[in-house]
Order: sequence, then structure tokens, then C-alpha cells
Amino acid sequence: MAFIILSLITVAVLFVVLGISIAERRWRVRPRQLLSLFGCLWLLFGMFAIVPTGHTGILTTFGRVEDTTLEAGLHFKLPVQEVVVMDNRTQKSVVDLSCFSSDIQEVSVRYSINYQIQKSDAQNIYKTIGENYYDIVMQPRIEVAVRSVIAKYTAETLIENRDTLSSQITSILLAELADYNIDVVNTAIEDMDFSDVFTQAVEAKQVAQQEKLKAETEQEQKTMEEQAAADRQVIAAEANAEVVKIQAEAEKQVLQIQADAAEYAGQKDAAVNKALAESLTDVLLEYYAIKQWNGEMPEFVAGMDDQGILALIYGLKNQEQAELPSTEQIPQE
Repeated sequence: MAFIILSLITVAVLFVVLGISIAERRWRVRPRQLLSLFGCLWLLFGMFAIVPTGHTGILTTFGRVEDTTLEAGLHFKLPVQEVVVMDNRTQKSVVDLSCFSSDIQEVSVRYSINYQIQKSDAQNIYKTIGENYYDIVMQPRIEVAVRSVIAKYTAETLIENRDTLSSQITSILLAELADYNIDVVNTAIEDMDFSDVFTQAVEAKQVAQQEKLKAETEQEQKTMEEQAAADRQVIAAEANAEVVKIQAEAEKQVLQIQADAAEYAGQKDAAVNKALAESLTDVLLEYYAIKQWNGEMPEFVAGMDDQGILALIYGLKNQEQAELPSTEQIPQE
């Protein structure tokens, strides 16, 4: 439409200018005024439209939105048609909000959202909302969703449930923005800031909790050490008792072995003596006596007299010496 108006203005201006004669100092219709029709060349530029990459073209005819969309590239159109370019890439928006928790603590939140329009329904977004769909639809719903979710938690639990908050807000926005053909790619709570008084109170509480935890840990460690020492004493006593028991059992076994060995040795000696006694005969004894005799007669001989009384008889050796004549009594030849 702009090119049509520009062409008409150009034709009119050229038609008026070409009809003026400086020499005659008056205006009238002249053949050269046909050159003003070249002003319609502007219409050629109005018959082409370029849609950039990552965008969708919305075709309108005299302001009426057509049902078709234009992809990225060069397109032919009528001079009376216009192409509205809408960005269908993933876009990011950051919202800074002031919210209140369930315990009426003020919380400053920085919330970011990545989104994109549905390319196939870009004409519906333009038709029902317009190009400024973020300010009209998205931002109010983002603010309501963030504030409503944060109001369910106390200020202290907001920090602990940061991921849960983001998930709940995303679920709300997914359902609401889908009705407007807008897809939520991802969201995030980038920052949460509390008042100085509340921050100091939280820090003091954390310090107290840390001191309490430290004391409990030290007490538990001390208790564990005492229990470990008591367990070691019990184990040592049990070990000593077991050692004494083992030593007593070992000594008992040694005594039993020694007794068995002594009994076996006695039985062995008895058996040897028995076997020896059974093997000795009078002849054998006489043989050993003769074998051990050194050729001298005993000085004394023990024997029994006629009345059965043990008598000690004077030795045969002395008797023989008494009976033998001396060398002086032997006659000389």
C-alpha cells in the first residue's frame, strides 16, 4: 500500500512539474507530461517482499490477514498486499518482580523465560493479538504465575525449594500460553533477594544451627570414642579369657600326652622285662656268669644252712690259699 501511495504522489508531482513552462510562465497540458507515468515504477518494488531467516511472513490484503504464511526468502505479492514479519526464533525475556511470601516477607525476583511462537499459527497470533503479543499476553501471565507460586511458600523455604518453584511456574505458563500458540522452551529463577532484616535473621539462624550441629557432632564423636574404648576393653578381656582357656587346654593336653607317654613307656619296659625274663634260662644265666667271671674265686658265699638260716660262708679263695702248701714245704729234688 505504501508503494501505491508513493507511486501516485510521484506521478502527480511529475505531471504538475512537466506541465510548467518557464518561457511561457504558465502551466498547461503538454505531451511530455506522459513521462510522469514512470513514477508508477515504484509499484514494481511493492510487488516483492523479503522474509528474513528465522522469521515468518504474515500476508495481508487491505489489512485482512490471509490464511497462508510466508517462509524465509523472496516472495511475489500484489502491490495492495503487505507482509508483516514475525520472529519465530527462540527469544528470551527477563522480568523483575516484587513479590510477597506466605509470611508477608518481600521478595525481589528476577525471572527469565525462553519462548517462541508456533510458526504454523503465526497468522492467528497476529490476527488475534498482534505483533506486540509479549506485552499483551505473556508478561501479565508471567507476573501472575510467579507471584501466585511464591505466595504459597514462606520466605525461608523459598530458597530451599528454588527448583520446585521454577517447575510449578513453568507448568502454569505452559498451559496458559499454549492457548495463544506460544511455546515455553524453559524458564529459570535467576535471582531472589530478601530484605536486609530478613537476610540478617536468616544468617543468624544458620550460624546458630551450625553451632548446634557442631556441638552435636562433637558429642556424638565423644560418645563414639567412649563406646569404642569400652568395646575394646570388652574385646581385650574376652581375648585374654580365651587365651587363658586355650593355654589351660593346651597344658591339659600336654599333661595327658605326658601321662600317655609314661604309661606307654612303662608298658614297653614291662613288656621288655617280661620278654627278657621269659628268654632267660639257668643254662643261659650260667653261661653269662661264666663269661663275666674273671677267674678269681669269691671271698664270701651266701647260702642256707640245714636249718634254713642264711649263713655267710668264708670265701673259697681264702680256703684254697689256706689249703695250698707254701713253697717252703715243697721238697726239693
